[in-house]
Amino acid sequence: MGSKEKELNASRPQNRPNRIIVAFFLTISFIVIVLLSRTRHASSTSFYAVCSASGSHVYTVDSENRVTECLVVAGTDIVDTGSLVQVTERSAARGLVLDNVHYIPDGAIITPSFTDSHVHSLEYGFHRLLPLDDADSVPAVVDLVKSFILSNPSVLHNTSKWIYGWGFDRTQWPSEDWPNYKPFEGDPLTKGRPIWLTSKDGHAIWTSKKVIELAEQRLPGGQWPEEVEGGVIFKDEDGKPNGIFLDNAQSLIYVAPPEEDNFARFKFTVEDALANGLTAMHDAGFLPETLEFYEKQIKKGNLPIRMYAMHNFNPANPYWGNTTKRLDHNRLKMRSVKLICDGAMRSGGAYLYEPYTDDPTNVGFMRLSPSLLNSTIPRFLKDGWQVNAHAIGDKANGLVLDAFERAIEEYQLEQHSTNKPISRQEAITWLKSLRPRIEHAQIMTPSDLVRIGELGVIASIQPTHATDDMWYGEAKLGPERVRGLFAFRTMMDGGARITLGSDIPVEGINPLEGFYAAITRADKAGNSPHGPNGWFPDQKLTRVEALRGITIDPAYASFSDDILGSLEPGKKADFVVLSKDINVVPTREILDTKVLVTVLDGKIVYRDEKSM
Repeated sequence: MGSKEKELNASRPQNRPNRIIVAFFLTISFIVIVLLSRTRHASSTSFYAVCSASGSHVYTVDSENRVTECLVVAGTDIVDTGSLVQVTERSAARGLVLDNVHYIPDGAIITPSFTDSHVHSLEYGFHRLLPLDDADSVPAVVDLVKSFILSNPSVLHNTSKWIYGWGFDRTQWPSEDWPNYKPFEGDPLTKGRPIWLTSKDGHAIWTSKKVIELAEQRLPGGQWPEEVEGGVIFKDEDGKPNGIFLDNAQSLIYVAPPEEDNFARFKFTVEDALANGLTAMHDAGFLPETLEFYEKQIKKGNLPIRMYAMHNFNPANPYWGNTTKRLDHNRLKMRSVKLICDGAMRSGGAYLYEPYTDDPTNVGFMRLSPSLLNSTIPRFLKDGWQVNAHAIGDKANGLVLDAFERAIEEYQLEQHSTNKPISRQEAITWLKSLRPRIEHAQIMTPSDLVRIGELGVIASIQPTHATDDMWYGEAKLGPERVRGLFAFRTMMDGGARITLGSDIPVEGINPLEGFYAAITRADKAGNSPHGPNGWFPDQKLTRVEALRGITIDPAYASFSDDILGSLEPGKKADFVVLSKDINVVPTREILDTKVLVTVLDGKIVYRDEKSM
């Protein structure tokens, strides 16, 4: 010990060295404990990085559409993105050791997991149980029903068990005439059973005679109405229902399925969704029993997907917008109302300004009257609900936009009455804050293709509808009007925001099919009525737009863009690993791309064991 140290020690109190030593060791112990605890966190499966070893292949889909090398996850959240060097250094600066790094296969990419903006989740399940898409005639449909009965003992031995199927398409049959219940009555295996089959577009129900008889028992006096506003009951020569019910007429025969049937359907939907990279869905019309079913799954901790629910609007019920509570659970949200305003083009129910070209006496029909729209839509908006209106025909879309205009005018008047006058543009800003949507927005006039953007109304569109309907669109609408059918590019150029969906079970559940359809406007074989370059190719979306349409756009359309839709620090760790780079591969390879891994809240919920 030198003389200076001796002098310093001589000047200190005798017990000071012991205190210093004790304090020193306590400090060191505290630091070691903190570092050890942080190292354990850093080494656990809840703190990890997923990287590409061959450059930047992590598509963040942020506001700048950045592509980077690594994604870092802590628990359920994304905490960093960047190169491996950058994220390692930033982790170390926070006292964390990033030693759990996973690499994706060569050629693979990472994107935010997908969201389908328009689904019918439980209906998809019974499509999976009994799909009718491939039936090319009425006898072929009956054969599929019989095969279903024979392969399910619980159905075979219980003739009162309801049979549900989805997807019959009379446009693919030798004759496009509507069927009736007689083919079911003519076969001993199907006779006397309650059979409920839904058309491909979801707007027609084909039933057995038993379903009609059961419904008749519930009707006042057992009498069927002569007409149904917004719907059609097909009748035989005696004036009795023959088994076909369109749109609003379906409510006359509806019976809520038992919970065990709903759970079987739910299981199919969730498994297929996760296997296709979907971690969120917007269900376009929760009935009361659907809501009850999903709330039960939440209580049981059994909802392995995010569901954004649209509360179904029934004009026969009292107004509920000022009494019904919104839901804001991590996995189940409900703050929107779904109004079904008209029918579908395939069945001739989409409401048009001028008659259908192939049916000059028909302009379709409204399922909700214009006066009801003008009173209901502003009221729901005033009470803070997002309004999502199904509209397919050009006149139906025009009437819905009129109702949104009415809401703007009423809001201006209301503000003026409280001595807080605002401009029309300020009222439009208010409307935009509620993120109103038109579901489908299929056929629109040139002026409405601009108006939808001016009003800030989101167009919730389904690209695979375009590549399906393109084959008969001109026959129904004529060569001029058809240009306003699925005019995605014109709509976007007019300032409209979009969000993409499938409308399952009307179309397939794979979101890459929608991505492909949006950028090619061709069928899976690369064909279209206008050749291999696509149907009205000037209406194509870019790959960036299509990717945003199944990630960040639906997050915005469901008020979730603060936590979902892009790979940014602070958002939920919901992402997918795809086998190919869909943003650069030839278009024919997009449909061959596989989902290798789906991650929800930082945990793997699907893995393709064959490809990994």
